[in-house]
Parts: sequence; C-alpha cells; structure tokens
Amino acid sequence: MWWPSTVIGAGAGFAVASIPGALLGALLGQAMDRRLRLQGWDDVRERLGGRPALRDEELLFVLLGRLAKSDGRVAEGHIYQARQEMTRLDLAEPARLRAIAAFNRGKSGKDRLGQYLRRIGQQPHGAEGTLRACWRMVWADGKAGRHERELLLDWGQQLGMSRNQVQALSQEYEPSRSAVEGGVMTYAAALRLLGVEADTDGDRIKQAYRRLVSRHHPDKLVGSGASEARVREATERTRELHQAYALIRKRRGI
Repeated sequence: MWWPSTVIGAGAGFAVASIPGALLGALLGQAMDRRLRLQGWDDVRERLGGRPALRDEELLFVLLGRLAKSDGRVAEGHIYQARQEMTRLDLAEPARLRAIAAFNRGKSGKDRLGQYLRRIGQQPHGAEGTLRACWRMVWADGKAGRHERELLLDWGQQLGMSRNQVQALSQEYEPSRSAVEGGVMTYAAALRLLGVEADTDGDRIKQAYRRLVSRHHPDKLVGSGASEARVREATERTRELHQAYALIRKRRGI
C-alpha cells in the first residue's frame, strides 16, 4: 500500500539528501499517515474537502445511513434498525452520539468508502459482520430496492466477498412469505399482522407496531441460548412487522 505522506516524505527526502533523506522522509511520512489515518489518495482528497476520517464503528453507520436514504426517504423502520444496531454493539452514550452523526453523514452519500471497506475486509469476520448489518437495514422497511442491492454488491466486492456470498446473506434476513399473498403483502394482511382494524387511529397503530416489534425482535434472544432457527424466525417476523407498518402508513398517510 502506497501511503500518501510516506510517498511524499520519501520523495522530498531523496531530493534533499539522497537515500538517507528518503529513508528519514519516509519514516516521518509514515508517522503522519498513521496519525491522520491516511491510507490512500482518496483519504487525502477527503481531508482537503474538510471531511474527518472515519473510525471503523463510524463507517458502519455511514453505510447504514446511505442505505436508509438510497431510495430517497428514510423510513421509521430504518431509524429503529439503526438504534438496534447501536444496542447490538452495546455503544456507550458518546459512541452512540458519534454513530448518530455518522448515520446522518451517510445520508449525504458524499464519502468515498473504498479505502475504509478494504481495511474492514482485512479484519477477521469484518466483511461478513458489516454486510449482515447492512442487509438488516435494507430489509428494515420490508423490501430491498434495486439501488440498495447494487450498493451492497459493490461494497461486498470491496470487502473481498463474491456476489454469491453477498446475496446468500440477504436470504437470511429477507422477510418470510407467511404474511404475503401473491408475492406482495396486502393491506388486509398488514392489518391482521399488527392486530388492528381499518378504522384504528394512527397513534394506536403505531403503539401496536412498536409493542410487537419489541416482543419479537431477535435481540431479545441474544445470550438466551436460543437456536439459530428461532433467531431466524424472530428476525423474519420483525421484518414482516416493519413491512406491514410501512404499508399501513403509506395507505393511511400517517
């Protein structure tokens, strides 16, 4: 890897004092690269643009924010899922505030993420863990759009995973079809899933949705010794609830 300050330092040192100068300049440049977290020329362009470097945990929430905004609108299910990821990571309050800022930063879509993704991909289980969190965000509103899928395939490649591996992870989080009729969840099925009527007011629908999500969310099974099948079932039910609520909100305008 050609780190920017290292290359510049070596070149400047060589111009001033030949090989000894190049060695000294490279050492000083390497120290600066590490201090500023510069791993490529994309990082340099971001610093020149005034964008600070991303920590590994911040990168995840930048990715989640970009996915949430990819179809133009951040749904309540996306925000809820971001909070769940913070809980999953057991973030303390300062880290939660940084995660929220990173999520909002991701919505802008301005960051160059290649260098960061390649760094995460070199960590044990880093690529898979990152993509799992991303797929959970994608399915938070019950559907996976074309642009979201394209983003994840691109990110997966930069993380060092094949298209088949990325798509296989998607299937683990895709909502089951139990509440779906003819490939699409109907309004009547969504009402039944939330246990509400067509004339139930918006606040009570929201309460029912949050109560059911809280009851069925797979995070409640973490550390309980639950089987993988049970965790997957809870994950699928939670996705169905997100999808049902999104459909009812759209139909009712709430």
